[in-house]
Amino acid sequence: MQAVQRWSSGWWVSPAIPVVANVALAALWAFSALGGWGAEAFCGEGGNRDAGCGAAFDTAVLASLGAALPAAVTVVCAWALPGVRRDARRLDWVLALAAFMWLAAEGILVVGGYVAQP
Repeated sequence: MQAVQRWSSGWWVSPAIPVVANVALAALWAFSALGGWGAEAFCGEGGNRDAGCGAAFDTAVLASLGAALPAAVTVVCAWALPGVRRDARRLDWVLALAAFMWLAAEGILVVGGYVAQP
């Protein structure tokens, strides 16, 4: 049995919570950027889609990769590195940082989508 480290204030957050948050944010980014949700939301559906808007949104997707890829690497490294994985406080901080990077990637998509709109 392994003892769980607690914060000095007595609070403890299960590592499952930030992991689920990171997975949900990664899925949202993937569906928005790669799955077409963002292009449909900002540029129209099917035959009514503006080609210029689609190209501009693709630029926003490429720009959001600057935050999405480091977020994904951060999550993988958090669980792959034993020094991070075994220290509850460090794991919480690293996973929280990754979640903020996912939010930044989504924000880039939203701002890029508004800029891309005709």
